[in-house]
Amino acid sequence: MEAANPQSPAPMARRQRRKSGVIVPNSPEWHQRLGAWILWAALRLVAVTLRYRINDPHGFMVGKDCGPAIYCIWHNRLALSLKLYFTFGRRYHQAAGLAGLVSASKDGAFLAAVLERFGVLPVRGSSSRRGPQALLELTTWAERGYDLAITPDGPRGPRYVVQEGVMSLAQITGLPVIPVSYALKYKIQAKSWDRFQIPLPFTLCEVTAGSVFRVPREASDAERESLRQRLEAEMIAISKD
Repeated sequence: MEAANPQSPAPMARRQRRKSGVIVPNSPEWHQRLGAWILWAALRLVAVTLRYRINDPHGFMVGKDCGPAIYCIWHNRLALSLKLYFTFGRRYHQAAGLAGLVSASKDGAFLAAVLERFGVLPVRGSSSRRGPQALLELTTWAERGYDLAITPDGPRGPRYVVQEGVMSLAQITGLPVIPVSYALKYKIQAKSWDRFQIPLPFTLCEVTAGSVFRVPREASDAERESLRQRLEAEMIAISKD
């Protein structure tokens, strides 16, 4: 076996990638895409059987179209999030499309494949991997008239704790933040860190839209933290486990 030439193209390319600091997210593999199709079909089938009750105490759905927005939903309620967005959110507020933040990890690759099945643009990144690049991409899609979707306690928790990322995104883009949650009468809860909720067929899904938050571009760190705490309290208040 010959020793590797330190000047050969492959080692040089590896050194350049490390030096650049650019992290390439994991792409979905064939079995993940197959699993995503099965999950997409199952979710659509279950969602059709559900009964929905909408709570809109702040008049979000009947008010003036606020344009593109950042939709926030807890990580454990992802199962029905896209069904609710396309059935109710897009009915009252039109946008060019939806871009969702997804982890750049291997697990995130599966979720990205699921989003693509629903016609959602996945933007890969998290607080630990590819965060600044993802923030830039989300900002670009916001400028193109897209709604943005984010799970503020994902991808690793802690559960029901709003992370700083959504506040930075709202401040940079100027988009309003709309917290959304739902309660299922009958469900299965996984033993994962987020206690992921799986809806059972024919159950009642009670959807609640919270008050709209805005983060001023000139907001200080203290003001952003105050808004973060208020958003977290609002999302907990509209979430019934």
